[in-house]
Amino acid sequence: MTEPGEMERIEIDGVHLESRWIGPGPKTAPTIVMLHEGLGSVAQWKDWPDRVARATGCGVFVYSRAGYGGSDPISLPRPLTYMHDEAIEVLPKLLDRIGFEHGLLLGHSDGASIATIYAGSIEDFRVRGLVLIAPHFFVEDPSVRSIEQFKVAYETGDLRARLARYHGANVDCAFRGWNDAWLDPAFRRWDIRETIGYIRVPILIMQGADDEYGTTAQLDVARDEAYCPVDVALIEGAGHAPQFDQPEQTLAAVSGFAATLFDTFGEKAHHGS
Repeated sequence: MTEPGEMERIEIDGVHLESRWIGPGPKTAPTIVMLHEGLGSVAQWKDWPDRVARATGCGVFVYSRAGYGGSDPISLPRPLTYMHDEAIEVLPKLLDRIGFEHGLLLGHSDGASIATIYAGSIEDFRVRGLVLIAPHFFVEDPSVRSIEQFKVAYETGDLRARLARYHGANVDCAFRGWNDAWLDPAFRRWDIRETIGYIRVPILIMQGADDEYGTTAQLDVARDEAYCPVDVALIEGAGHAPQFDQPEQTLAAVSGFAATLFDTFGEKAHHGS
């Protein structure tokens, strides 16, 4: 089991992943496992995991997937099934490795899609709910157009240099693995809407009103397909990352959802810790 503390490298199937745990351990409080976006990493969450831990009283575990941040690199190209692979093959072992007992999966963008696939594919009673920030359930034209623009910025602008501050030698793994997959014509058929119907825990979905990578059709799909309770928050003045654009509103939604959920299960978090 990983103990709460600062940065640590954990091993899953011979692959080393950088990770960080904030707040109480899994024996004393619920745990929120945070799954980063398609170009994210531990460092790119900035201080938001710390703020979530303080606001909820939960332990918070963050990690960089293989090919991101300071984790081990990957071979390119990533398979178009990379989100399913992460959800089905890696995440179950990671939760076991860290001693996860009960809590939430909180994902942003690709990470939200991975959390959706996990909860809709694996019966894990330890997962009490999902927090999905700007999730993708299917591919939309605005997403593809924005990702095409990112490719131009990476190849002709300073985006590569900016990302290299977080990903170091993994910068091409991180960018190409994500960008090439999303821009592959075959990826237009990627669709996890059916998975939503198999989720059996409450869901909080947050999306920025000005999200450049998705429309409110993603929210409509969740309402239409889910059989479990779904709370939806459309956050004004926010784009694809409401946790940074409107941090107080986003944090209040997460902490309120967590408090209600864990009170229902009689699982006490260390509020104010």
